[in-house]
Amino acid sequence: MSSGFGLHSGGLDEDPVIRPFMLTNGRTQPLHDGLRIETLLHAAPAALSAPLRFESRRIVELAQAPMSVADLSVALRAPLGVVRVIVADLITQGYLSVEDQPGELSTSLIERIRDRVRAL
Repeated sequence: MSSGFGLHSGGLDEDPVIRPFMLTNGRTQPLHDGLRIETLLHAAPAALSAPLRFESRRIVELAQAPMSVADLSVALRAPLGVVRVIVADLITQGYLSVEDQPGELSTSLIERIRDRVRAL
């Protein structure tokens, strides 16, 4: 079973195999400000050939089409805070870019975000 992050070895009640703080080198705050759960990210196809490992590689693969921070968190079955830190690193390294955000969020986008957060 490959769920991307590999944080869990089985059921939801089990302890994580890899502690989230190990994935972020103990950091809890992203280096890039302004990353909200609805922030859309996009990775250039060239980022697929970057020397990335594990979670960072998976994020770049998933973000070949624009994807929100919340959607990445759900897809990887990883805590939102962990994904925000890794995503911020990838932005700083130039592997991810932030898509232009609308001034106001549509009702459908807010509902989708709500549903994704509930799935966490």
